[in-house]
Amino acid sequence: MTILDARNLTRTYRVENREITIIRDVSLSVDPGEFLVIQGNSGSGKTTLLTLLSGLDRPTSGRIFIRDREITHLGEDEMAPFRNRAFGFVFQSFHLVPSLNALENVMFPAELSGNGHARKKAEALLDRVGLLPRRGHFPHQLSGGEKQRVAICRALVNEPDIVFADEPTGNLDADNSAAILTLLLHLRKEKGATLILVTHSAEIAQKADRRLLLSNGEISTARGN
Repeated sequence: MTILDARNLTRTYRVENREITIIRDVSLSVDPGEFLVIQGNSGSGKTTLLTLLSGLDRPTSGRIFIRDREITHLGEDEMAPFRNRAFGFVFQSFHLVPSLNALENVMFPAELSGNGHARKKAEALLDRVGLLPRRGHFPHQLSGGEKQRVAICRALVNEPDIVFADEPTGNLDADNSAAILTLLLHLRKEKGATLILVTHSAEIAQKADRRLLLSNGEISTARGN
């Protein structure tokens, strides 16, 4: 059984009097535990596809199923808790809450889910990535690599079925990029999560189970490693 099934997704936007199509009739399925990379040139629709698959945006047409449950037309009052429970997110710009320290940032999704063990789970993850001594530090007191490690912990705290990552090493230097990729892949395997990742990096793509190439909003090739 697939964990994610997207059927004939199209996303168009209206700009003044023009209609612009970003994603064109894209269909794909992802197996549980799979590491799928989405590649393509700037403007190819990679990030838009990721936001559609993760329920952060809605397709103009098409359908999305997560473990056979259709999420395409869920209202935000249903979608928000489902997304928080089932998905984890890692972004290029970290998206940490500036007013929360590292521990509080990691705890946040678990607290939203009403998890009574949020602090314990967050501390265990921070310890796993070597940041427990910095749990009281705020984002402005952390390096880029540390911020991304906190973001990865936050993405995993609810033990999601799927982790969506959008250029997670894009703002990091080569050493930190390599360390973050190793950490993300190890924790993903350890937790059994499916990973869907957008990247320009050929090095990251080579580590994927499968690579999806987008061109002008369409799948041009799908390659296995």
